Amino acid sequence: MRYSYKFSDAIHLLAYLVIYRDGDRSSKAIANSIEANPSAVRKLMADLRQAGLLVTQTGRAQPALAKDPATISLLDIYQALQMDHALLHVDPATNQQGQVGGAIQPVLTDYYQEIQSAAFQRMRAITLADVVHKIQVHNQAK
Repeated sequence: MRYSYKFSDAIHLLAYLVIYRDGDRSSKAIANSIEANPSAVRKLMADLRQAGLLVTQTGRAQPALAKDPATISLLDIYQALQMDHALLHVDPATNQQGQVGGAIQPVLTDYYQEIQSAAFQRMRAITLADVVHKIQVHNQAK
């Protein structure tokens, strides 16, 4: 099973911009921190810019946040990436003739929608400033 790290990488990118606001903010430097390709970083930047979370200028490696980190929620970042798929997925290929296989899809769909709603509510409450603060606390504890 392949996982997407797009959301994690976008949070990483934005936190990097806060922490290194006076440093090298080129896509190459950010890509080095994420351990990704600079073109993947530029694609993330394009998504974040389109969502109004990031400001960039053509020809200048000085991306900046468009908003205060305390006003950018994890849900804002998630939605900026247009990750419109569900967080959890029900197996669509179950034996519909069996007691479990015939009922598991609608039952799990209901529970998964509940879980996703709770996750989105929690993501709305966590800000980029919260993430940056915990990064800084973590680094001070080393």
